[in-house]
Amino acid sequence: MFHALADTSRRTMVDRLARGPASVSELALPLSMGMPAVLKHLGVLEAGGIVVSEKAGRVRTYRMTPHALALAESWVAERMALHDIAIDDAPMPVKLPERSPVTQLRSVEAR
Repeated sequence: MFHALADTSRRTMVDRLARGPASVSELALPLSMGMPAVLKHLGVLEAGGIVVSEKAGRVRTYRMTPHALALAESWVAERMALHDIAIDDAPMPVKLPERSPVTQLRSVEAR
């Protein structure tokens, strides 16, 4: 799922599909790429479980999978909770004395 969402073009498609179903040509409209590339991106979204498609005649329509992003949302929420626990349990960092800009510059020049 994260791989599917990693690409800007696919996120643009997901943004459009969040408003409702759309045909391939509607999804391709704001993108500057050929139809084969659009179909490949849609295949990645479908493989990631984010969208489903159906064909009626010559028109293929895509729509978001119900609760498509819930898995990603829960994964991120779990990581955030673990991160908060780790931060709360960590000892307070030792504050180092600040060096003046002149001292910092001399230190860099000495290297």
